[in-house]
This record gives sequence, C-alpha cells and structure tokens, in this order.
Amino acid sequence: MPDELQTWFASRVPKDWFAGPPEIMSDGEEILAGGTSTAARAAAQDARIDRFREETRDDRVRIAREAERHFRRKVGWGARCGDQMKLFTTASVPVMTRLRMPERSILDTLVAGGVARSRSDALAWCVRLVGMHQKDWIKGLRDALVKVDEARSKGPQN
Repeated sequence: MPDELQTWFASRVPKDWFAGPPEIMSDGEEILAGGTSTAARAAAQDARIDRFREETRDDRVRIAREAERHFRRKVGWGARCGDQMKLFTTASVPVMTRLRMPERSILDTLVAGGVARSRSDALAWCVRLVGMHQKDWIKGLRDALVKVDEARSKGPQN
C-alpha cells in the first residue's frame, strides 16, 4: 500500500509544490502528505510554509477529499522548509490503553505539575519524549518491520 499511496499522490500533487516527490506517511486512520518547500532562506521558513498553506488550500482540499473517498482514511498535510517541518490539518486519533496505578500516577504528576492539561495530553507528551530520545532505536525497529512485511509477502499465501 505505501507504493500505491506514493504513486497516487505523486500523480495529483502539482510538481512545483515540493522539491521532489511528496513524502507520504500513513497508518490505519490517516494519510499524511507533505514535502520540502523549494524556498531556501532560513529566516523565511515559517512564513514560506504559511504562504504555501494558504496558496495551496483549495487544491489540497480537493486532493484530500478524493483520497479520503479512495483510501477511506483522513488526509493531513504538512510542509518542510529547511530544517523546519510544520503539520497542518492532521487527525488527532483517540487511543485506548489500560494503565495500572503507578503509570496513572506518572500521568497525574505531569498534569499536577502543569506539563500537561490532562492524562491524554500527558500520555501524548510521553510518546513524543520517547520519539525524540529513542529516534534511532525507533527507526531501527521500523526498518526491521519493513523486512518482516517483505518476508511475509514472499511466503506461502493462505
């Protein structure tokens, strides 16, 4: 499915939007399309992304609606300029989890300390923190999962 998504968006996103093909990420609920802006000046990165967002809004909405009908998932967008990545129109998907008292206590401490507004925000904060500090490990795990998927696809079919 990743190749299908990449091909589908590459055929619809205007070539001048990004420096290269659109970058596509997806999970079971959402497809996130974005790319690197062609503007190079670091001081104008934020303004360039905001301008891109405004100038491409109608086309992004049209492409997203078509993709949502076709793939039956929400579509979010983002843009990168230099080292800054800005996401917009992304889904916030609820995730159910069961936590024991010691884990809930950690979330409650983050809420009481003003780090997060709610247990949900505190849990999202923890996930972002793991993502930042374990970036290489997470990437290695994702790369390994790609190899598992490749091996499964070459194996016997039911």
